Amino acid sequence: MTLALDNGAPPTAAARRSRAAWVTLALIGLLAVTSMASISVGASEASLKMAVSDLLHGRGLSDLNRIVLWDIRLPRLAMGILVGAALAVSGVVMQGLFRNPLADPGIVGVSAGAGLGAITAIVFGNLLPAAVLAWVGSGLVAVAAFLGGWASVLILYRVSTRQGQTSVATMLLAGIALAALSGAVSGVMVYIADDQQLRDLTFWGMGSLAGATWTKVATAAPLILASILCAQHLARALNSLAMGEAVAHHIGIPVQRSKNIAILTVAAATGAAVAVSGGIGFIGIVVPHLLRLGTGPDHHRLLVNAALLGAALLLAADMISRVIVAPAELPIGIVTAILGAPVFFWILLRRHGSMGM
Repeated sequence: MTLALDNGAPPTAAARRSRAAWVTLALIGLLAVTSMASISVGASEASLKMAVSDLLHGRGLSDLNRIVLWDIRLPRLAMGILVGAALAVSGVVMQGLFRNPLADPGIVGVSAGAGLGAITAIVFGNLLPAAVLAWVGSGLVAVAAFLGGWASVLILYRVSTRQGQTSVATMLLAGIALAALSGAVSGVMVYIADDQQLRDLTFWGMGSLAGATWTKVATAAPLILASILCAQHLARALNSLAMGEAVAHHIGIPVQRSKNIAILTVAAATGAAVAVSGGIGFIGIVVPHLLRLGTGPDHHRLLVNAALLGAALLLAADMISRVIVAPAELPIGIVTAILGAPVFFWILLRRHGSMGM
């Protein structure tokens, strides 16, 4: 006699793979829709529909459409996709490395170091030689932010590594201490900054895609894309680390090398993202957790879906920031905080309940 399957039984591996594949297709569609909307939404009357109509009728792009769409909205779209994907994928890697769904890319000190680098450039950048300023140009803050993020990671790696072994717990505690120190030094610089510098510091700290240019996209894209591809190669190691470092080592995973690559991958992706967009929070925490609820913990699918959902969510937040106080623009970090904080509280409450506390 054949027994009926229990409806409450967990889904099989094949069912999970099928659901993850459908989720991937849905996220591709969501990203396509948000991308089209992002190009069309804005204070200007220019739109993708007008541009396509002009091209189909052989009129060529008008000056308005060319400037608004090609020089402003398309770079902003590309940067939004890159930054959103970088933050979300970094969140997946950090949560897999720490085996904690509340871990965040900022936990390795990248955000704190990048913020300190940017603040230093804004406050003291005019003291640099004219030749250096001419060579760096308008990218001074982005370059300083990236260097600050990488310097923080190198310091944390040095502190937390002994005899070739990196302690994740030590890195966590050192990251907290470094973030506090960076905040204190940043506070001193804010205190001595003038009014214009304070305004620049405020807007950079809240994050924005408003300064997107093709030059910034070309600068950030290689690091972010390489980091995302590198993260995908870490999927098997992250799946194994979920069972503990000892188990991962016994099944043939090079644990220390995987941890090193994961840390450098997060540093590169988050450092490049923060450098070109400023401080944007909650994407790295919320996106991986939501996807784990829907498709499970397998990092092969999780990393791909996180890149898609992170990009789509950041584009959606960017559109909200452009229209909610139009023709002015709300910093995108405020929007992601407003949307992400309730979800973060829900995650905390859910974990609180699951642990019976």
